[in-house]
Amino acid sequence: MRNYIRLMNWTLFATVALLILSNIVMTFAWYGHLKLQQMGISSHWPLIVVILFSWGIAFFEYSLMVPANRLGFTGNGGPFTLLQLKIIQEVITLTVFTVFVTVFFKSEQLKWNHFVSFAFLIIAVYFAFMKVE
Repeated sequence: MRNYIRLMNWTLFATVALLILSNIVMTFAWYGHLKLQQMGISSHWPLIVVILFSWGIAFFEYSLMVPANRLGFTGNGGPFTLLQLKIIQEVITLTVFTVFVTVFFKSEQLKWNHFVSFAFLIIAVYFAFMKVE
């Protein structure tokens, strides 16, 4: 029983860590080109080059996201249902995105309504993990 709990804790940690890393990479794939454009690096790139550049980064995101989902899914022995995996991923995505925007795009400001939105996300996570019979 102790080994099972240890394995579940490792699987839980590995799943969340992979989801965090994949979302960091995803955020750079989806929004990094906008920062490059602001810096004047990609402002003259044709749209197809921007798309291919982002896809190249997104490949690494998928290389982290797919193992995270396989490892974490209860159907594969992991600790999370599909709905729980999705909710965890969305909370991580918004957290990573918020850090990214506040660090790299100084013109974006967090306001009270954003914090209320985060509170609702935390409540959503609570309800997603609540045991219902």
